[in-house]
Amino acid sequence: MSDQPTNLGMAAQKATDLRRLRSEVEADQEALRARQAELEDLLAAAPAADWPEAIEKARYLLGLLAQSLDASDLRRRRLIDRVMADFDHLLDNAPHD
Repeated sequence: MSDQPTNLGMAAQKATDLRRLRSEVEADQEALRARQAELEDLLAAAPAADWPEAIEKARYLLGLLAQSLDASDLRRRRLIDRVMADFDHLLDNAPHD
């Protein structure tokens, strides 16, 4: 019988730890959503000033699209990867002022 209170104490501690961790994760997710909204407002605030800025906006949108794709949609994932590589190639080969 002496083991039962210890087991209950451990279970209560584990439940407390899980609640605390869940609460922290929820707070982190809310902070991320707020930062994401701030970024999207900034991206939408004005037209891109140049190609690198336009590419950053497109990268963000393609990243969102990639996150929402079904895991079996390999064709679109491959297309997104190739467009991202094209962006890198174009930025690397762009004339520098």
